[in-house]
Amino acid sequence: MQEFDPRRTSLRIAPQVLAGAAALAALAAVWQFSDLGPKAPPPPPPLTAAQVAALQHAAFTQAEAQPGFARPQTVPVKVRAGETLAGAVARTGVAPEEAQQVIQALNQVMDTTQVKAGLTFEAAIAEPRAERGPARLIGLSLRTGPATAITVSRSFDGALRLRELEEKMRDEVRVAEGEVHGSLYESAARLGATPAVTAKVVKLFAHKLDFERDLKAGDDFRLVFDRVVTESGRTVETGDLRYAEIKGHKFYRFERGNGEVEYLDGSGKNIRGFLLRTPVDGARITSRFGLRRHPVLGYNRAHQGIDFGAGTGTPVIAAGDGVVLEARRWGGYGNWLRIRHSGGWDTGYAHLSRYAKGVRAGSRVRQGQVVAYVGSTGMSTGAHLHYEVWLKGRRVNPVGAKVPQGTVLAGAELKRFKAQKARIDGLFGAGGEERAYAMADKASSNH
Repeated sequence: MQEFDPRRTSLRIAPQVLAGAAALAALAAVWQFSDLGPKAPPPPPPLTAAQVAALQHAAFTQAEAQPGFARPQTVPVKVRAGETLAGAVARTGVAPEEAQQVIQALNQVMDTTQVKAGLTFEAAIAEPRAERGPARLIGLSLRTGPATAITVSRSFDGALRLRELEEKMRDEVRVAEGEVHGSLYESAARLGATPAVTAKVVKLFAHKLDFERDLKAGDDFRLVFDRVVTESGRTVETGDLRYAEIKGHKFYRFERGNGEVEYLDGSGKNIRGFLLRTPVDGARITSRFGLRRHPVLGYNRAHQGIDFGAGTGTPVIAAGDGVVLEARRWGGYGNWLRIRHSGGWDTGYAHLSRYAKGVRAGSRVRQGQVVAYVGSTGMSTGAHLHYEVWLKGRRVNPVGAKVPQGTVLAGAELKRFKAQKARIDGLFGAGGEERAYAMADKASSNH
């Protein structure tokens, strides 16, 4: 058996592949020097680092079968609670001593004793042709970071080869276009958006859309955001959300001269709105404003707000900027929160399980800030949020209330915004590099 050397990064290639490559090279040489045929095409470009990494990562799955064993099959493995990495490898059917050999190889580059439950890896396992005896481990691939992985593969002479793979990372502007299938989070994730990006989108559209009722399967959406990505296309982290579009509503990110970030519509108008339509992310309306039969008292009574169905502990966000007027127990409302906004507007939140840290009478809050959590305190038959809107001391229907709109840019800021908007719109033009990259990735995600 050859000596194990973890510093070597050679990639084993099947003899058939080498033979085929030699034949193609010979054919190309004959064609090039023949006067009867056209000139030889230019040589193909060298493999990128991402392509090389992909080849190395897949090397063990493409290896020739070991004598007496069938071709290897890839087996995904997750380390269980209380299990060692060697135990997880042995669970694939290989002999304990063979599992230990793999661990010894991995010890060269990582501490295998500190592996936590939930770690996943892929093992290429070959079953014996006689269907007796332990399986043979052909290779193992373990991702150690967003852009790094370790691969152990068995060469034709039976020796184990260790490779440390590292992809380069780059900053890019990501254009993601797709349709909603399942949740918006799932749909956006298929196009490279992280939950953090989608959470920004949900908060941004909260005053325009009720995601429970307004968003349907097949609805188109577009997102433009910054991200750090590996050469193979894996998102490492995301940055600013530059643009979002759902059901015809378009929001552009713009940083004003004072450093404040706003999201504007195509005309330069602040689209944030004065109050959000839904103070609970993704909740459904279970009871509307107006006369109804009270679920506890049993008789008709004016319902002076709307109820959102949500589980206990679901975050409640402030519908707008303001100052906490009340955060106290209030009769049948249970734990009650009232926020005073400008222009004579108040919002109220009832049946809360608890308040967010730092939220008390007199504290200032921002739109979208978590201020409390859903509960079932007071006169309530189950967990939900009772939400009210007040105008100059009188309750109004939160759904139909005509709340003030945002400000509009003018002058130099409007000119700068229009230039920035044109750059974003240009990303969606035919032939745009960012658009082509996004659409190609979208197509591959469907297979």
